[in-house]
Amino acid sequence: MRPSASCYGFILLGSFLLSLSGPCTGHAQESAEHNAEAKALRQAIGCLIETFGDRYPDGQVFLNQLARMERTWQNTPEQMQQFNDLRTRALIAHPRLTETPILFVMRKQYRADHHNTATLFQTGEINTQSFTGGSAIKVFDPAAGSVKTLLELPDGVVRDLEVNFDGDRILFAMRKDIRDNYHIYDMATDGTGLRQLTCARDVTDIDPLYLPDGHIAFSSTREPKFCMCNRHIMANLFRMEPDGANIHQIGKSTLFEGHGSLLPDGRILYYRWEYIDRNFGDAQGLWTVNPDGTNHAVYWGNNTFSPGGVIDARAIPGTENVICTFTSCHDRPWGALAIIDRRLGLDGPDPVLKTWPADAKRLMARQGNQAYGFDNFSQVRLKYEDPYPLDASFFLCSRMTGRGEQMGMYLVDVFGNEICLHVEADGCFDPMPLGSRPTPATRPTQRNFEGGTGAVYVFDVYEGTHMQGVTRGTVKTLRVVESPEKRFWVPSAQWGGQGQENPAMAWHDFNNKRILGTVPVEADGSVYFEMPSDTWVYFQLLDDKGMMVQSMRSGTIVQSGEVLGCVGCHENRQQAPGATGTRIPLAMQAKPKPLQDWYGPPRLFDYMAEVQPVFDKHCVSCHDYGQEAGKTLILAGDRTHTFNASYNELWRKKYIQAVGAGPETFLSAYTWGSHASKLVKAILAKKCDVQLDPESFDRLVTWIDINGPYYGTYASAYPYNLSGRSPLNNEQVNRLSELTGVPFFKLASHGANRGPQVSFSRPELSPCLSGFSDKNDARYSEALAIITAGADMLRTKPRADMPNFVPWETDQKRQAKYLRRQQIELENRQAILDNRKLYDTP
Repeated sequence: MRPSASCYGFILLGSFLLSLSGPCTGHAQESAEHNAEAKALRQAIGCLIETFGDRYPDGQVFLNQLARMERTWQNTPEQMQQFNDLRTRALIAHPRLTETPILFVMRKQYRADHHNTATLFQTGEINTQSFTGGSAIKVFDPAAGSVKTLLELPDGVVRDLEVNFDGDRILFAMRKDIRDNYHIYDMATDGTGLRQLTCARDVTDIDPLYLPDGHIAFSSTREPKFCMCNRHIMANLFRMEPDGANIHQIGKSTLFEGHGSLLPDGRILYYRWEYIDRNFGDAQGLWTVNPDGTNHAVYWGNNTFSPGGVIDARAIPGTENVICTFTSCHDRPWGALAIIDRRLGLDGPDPVLKTWPADAKRLMARQGNQAYGFDNFSQVRLKYEDPYPLDASFFLCSRMTGRGEQMGMYLVDVFGNEICLHVEADGCFDPMPLGSRPTPATRPTQRNFEGGTGAVYVFDVYEGTHMQGVTRGTVKTLRVVESPEKRFWVPSAQWGGQGQENPAMAWHDFNNKRILGTVPVEADGSVYFEMPSDTWVYFQLLDDKGMMVQSMRSGTIVQSGEVLGCVGCHENRQQAPGATGTRIPLAMQAKPKPLQDWYGPPRLFDYMAEVQPVFDKHCVSCHDYGQEAGKTLILAGDRTHTFNASYNELWRKKYIQAVGAGPETFLSAYTWGSHASKLVKAILAKKCDVQLDPESFDRLVTWIDINGPYYGTYASAYPYNLSGRSPLNNEQVNRLSELTGVPFFKLASHGANRGPQVSFSRPELSPCLSGFSDKNDARYSEALAIITAGADMLRTKPRADMPNFVPWETDQKRQAKYLRRQQIELENRQAILDNRKLYDTP
């Protein structure tokens, strides 16, 4: 029983790196460190003796050797080596290591990219060239210290290993070379019988896992969508039969769902990144879902300041805890390991029982006046990933060896011991026992595949700490809003919202919106309504004026035929629906109500179409360029480089209190939205000599309450121009800057913006021309000509906030691919209904 020969040299190096927590204070500190290490080893040996008995036959021998060593301890290099040797022999004698070989992947660490999910490097996408090949599936036998290769790819990569419950097959994602994409394969544990299960073109399939009924879940880019704060392709959860048939989508969030594993009760535990009306970096927590795609529910970390990502989560046997990796938003998928007990809470540090490194928990806290903590875990110097529990106390993982980015296979435990098991030159990832394991429970199907509606009920909308201060009877309706996926992006042009928008979408947020409708809330606070299936939505509570009282800032879906329920709004997530009493809510005493349309069928919300007409009708006669009221606030609809004048003014001058890409914390009722907005307060107080009709008022407050969006689509007609929206090319913009002194590119963000500078509707009124005192100045004429050329271009090629808009060719191709993939999804679901089998076609 010994580690691989490749580990020698890393054992002392690892111990040295772990000790780098502060300056050396001499012999006393060294003795204290050894005492702590000796205690940790004594506890680990004692745990193994108690847990495994005769299966750990040398336990008492190890304890005796440790006792003799401590009696004569002088802290010499020879003794330190002897102690490390003893620790390695004692821990590697763990029965799960001596009785079962360890499966792992040999590969290089992924190249650094934008985000911890940006490891797909899909062909034809933004970071394809970051792919690096050279990989293998190997088996390490700790008892013999030997290594066997099962599958080798000189130019490809294998990733995301999983062993079936009987321990006789291996599931994984594989990419043969840079021209290929990741597909799902399986094979026997001896390396024979390699079988390809998925082969769809232009998609990536990763993170496969066996389900209790023999089916397979995995993550895939089969619904092509992109990171809202950049341009990388994202993935959702899918499911297929054991032979690869009838692949269908079971997750629908707008960004990334991955790193799935099974809980003992049969639910899938997965990592989800999505943000609605909140910042991009810390909306990356753990969620659960039934294997049929029903009942997506938060597990832990959706509203936590730091870490920026919670990935690689697996249930710890014999406990209700999970072990996972705490990573950063802008980093590789590595960081610290952590054990979470969600019974202690669904957010924050209290449920975090232990971390590796031991002091990493401090990175969960806000540091000084730090606004965002989503990259805090990039500060971890000795990084970990891919934890796999052997039992409640001992875990396999990948860990930095101390030589650059090289990752070795390590054994860590809750007592503080860490030993290297094996190192490969390129790196070791995904270590796990190559043996059988208990099969989790099989959960019943709660959906159909008819493509109809589902239903949602809320027991009492007033339940929940974040409805404090809301008087019963206040809430009259519930609004359902869709937050659609990002299907398009532009190559380089961007607007600086809370993060990078490619192209510009809104002042500070990333989302576009579609209002699906409203439904009445009963007098007892209950509501029960039909909802379209496979649609990513969130809910808002409205008062008698149609103004938002409270809003979700995370999404949900229902599957066709599913009934989804909750206790209240921001309720205790560990409380079951109905636990607040035995009464039958009024809404549940009848069939679910259909949603009532908002001034016509559901459509993408476009500021110019939905809101600007209100200002044109009631406000622009005073609040326009050249008018006295216009010196305070411009409400004209003149299109600028990125948005229009009124939109810029309302956001920049803070006449509206929309949350934008808001904080990770829950926000109390009335803290943002129309109730908190200066503009609406002025209208209600009748400070302006204007009386809005009910529809105009409703359109205005609704726009504010859905977070003040501008564009309805991510598609663009001007992909290479300023913010992806300007009709002027970059040469024209630079020349206009030279002529006017306005640094247009530097102003293309919410923080630096100085207000509307050009008017493509009325070029001669462009504020950037106000610096010219002489209109006969040739420079004035040239500047005006450039702006006029932009106006002419918009008439020829309308942009996305105009009628007759046509996206650029690449966006049209992306849309065609999206529709093709959706058609395949429908065909696969029909095959399930018909009891037929459909497979991928290359």
